[in-house]
Order: sequence, then structure tokens, then C-alpha cells
Amino acid sequence: MSNIRIPAVAGQFYADDAAELTSDVRRYIDAAVGQNAFTAPKMLIVPHAGYVYSGAVAGAAYATLKQIADKITKVVLFGPSHRIAFRGLAVPMATTFETPLGPIPIDQDSIAAISDMPQVTQRDDAHAEEHSLEVQLPFLQTLLGAFELTPIVVGDASGQDVAAVIEHLWGGAETLIVISSDLSHYLDHGAAQRLDAETAAAIETLHPE
Repeated sequence: MSNIRIPAVAGQFYADDAAELTSDVRRYIDAAVGQNAFTAPKMLIVPHAGYVYSGAVAGAAYATLKQIADKITKVVLFGPSHRIAFRGLAVPMATTFETPLGPIPIDQDSIAAISDMPQVTQRDDAHAEEHSLEVQLPFLQTLLGAFELTPIVVGDASGQDVAAVIEHLWGGAETLIVISSDLSHYLDHGAAQRLDAETAAAIETLHPE
């Protein structure tokens, strides 16, 4: 297999023209009024739909990083598998992820650090068509510039298995953790608001159960 993972949803979920894509991403980030008032986070939860649907929410999340963007040199990115059914978590064999904005080097040291964990496997097929990670990359490239990426697709895995990998890769101020998740689908607005509030409370109180 090629050592470069090429974009699978450019021109569908987001623009495939570099100038147009950069303009779109900057517009979403700049429209996030008041986000600089937040303490810069260590971890983000960001949706992964097409930008026309989720770009504004993603922009609001990434805008909170403006004050620390120059300090972040590593990104650990988790997203659910939509195409391939497998157990555990999958890291790529590819050494570079490409987007219309250019190449992103894969953090080989971080990949090596978790490769012996029993829940982690290396498989490019889990990454080849997966959009949940890909749609985050132009935001990260626009905001951070150069960084190393550890992309992880999550299959059938327990919360404990995922948490163990996060803990292993937590790092310091140089490392950002991004969880790509839409939280829920097909709920009416009221039900989605209630579920999102419960999820936020579980995170804030550190009681996921």
C-alpha cells in the first residue's frame, strides 16, 4: 500500500480547492464569537459531518485553541469507524495523510508507543475511506500550521480500552487530543439537547457511567 493516505471526501464533505477550503475554515473559526474567553482546552470533542452542517460547531471548538495554537506540535485524533467493522483501535501504516492543504506527517514515535497494546492494530483499510478523522484535518492545518498527527480509528472497543490509549498519549502542552464525534443522530431537537446536556455533565463531573 502507498505510504500516503489520500483524501477520501474532499469535494464532498468540504471544498477540494485549497484557497476555497482555507477561506471556509477561517470563516467558521472567526465566526466563533467569545470563544477566546474560555480556558484553552487539552481535549476537544468536534463533530464530523459535512462542513455545511457541522462547520460552525467545529469552528467554535477550534477557536478555543487560538491562544495556544503556536504551542501545539502533536495532535492525537480519535474517530469512530463508519466503513470497516473491527475490534479495538486502528492506527495507519501510512506515514503521511494528505489534504487539499498539503501533507501531514504521521507521528511514528506515538504509533510505536501504542503498537504493543493489545487493543491496537495497524490497518490502512480502516483509514482509507474514513471521514470522521479527515474532516478535522483542514481545521487543524489552518489553525496550527505544522504538526505531527496520530490518527486512530475506533472500532468495537470498550471505554477502558480507549481511555488507556488516551492516557498513554496524553503528553504535555505540546499535545492536543481531539475526539471526532457527532454524539447522536436522528434525534429530535429536544431529545438531542437533553442527551448532550447529560453527556456534558458526565464529562464535567468525571462520572461517565
